[in-house]
Amino acid sequence: MYKKKKILAVIPARGGSKGIRDKNLKKIGKKSLIEITANILNRINLIDCSMISTDSLKIAKEAKKFGLKFFKKRAKNLSGHKVGDAPVLKDALYMAEKKMNMKFDIILMCQVTSPLRKMKDIISCIKLIINKNFNSVWSISKVDRKFHPLKQLKLIKNDLYYFNSYGSKIITRQQLNDTYIRNGAIYAFTRKSIQNMNLLPKKSGAIVLKSKQVSIDTKDDLNYVKRLLV
Repeated sequence: MYKKKKILAVIPARGGSKGIRDKNLKKIGKKSLIEITANILNRINLIDCSMISTDSLKIAKEAKKFGLKFFKKRAKNLSGHKVGDAPVLKDALYMAEKKMNMKFDIILMCQVTSPLRKMKDIISCIKLIINKNFNSVWSISKVDRKFHPLKQLKLIKNDLYYFNSYGSKIITRQQLNDTYIRNGAIYAFTRKSIQNMNLLPKKSGAIVLKSKQVSIDTKDDLNYVKRLLV
């Protein structure tokens, strides 16, 4: 709890994966991705409950080993790879509130595939959403201007185009404003935002992480993180 706001941390981790088989159970050194995330959440006393949302009993068993709550498997309609985060978080929120007989004010989402987050990042996210009365807060990373959207191109049937027509007017870096990308490390939402299934509502804020962040989607990503952490 922080400033009388009850906080629920949700780790979404489905069993299937298109890029890496059993991705959410992969290990960095001797620790699974689930263990790495659970260990950080367990150290933050502002969080009232940390839980796993999964369709896999194998993942649930791993999560429970490291102190994460597991209430029941996700319904089938929340288990496919095309299911977004919003309905999963709403389901997790209502499940936790029913099982624990309490209402949560702030819902965190921590994806195990972003294992480079730090404890201070999560705490900063919690404090920002509550102190500034935001409806959501995302962790983001600044994009190198070399990869700015106005410098990007698209190729359609062998024909090359500017991704954005204004790109033809860009001559120097100085004409470009900074842009950012979500890094998947930490998200925070108000209860109302989750109920409305709006993850980027009006009055949303961000914490800009300067540390290296990797969202693991491929074997190359996984091997790169191993080199950084092991």
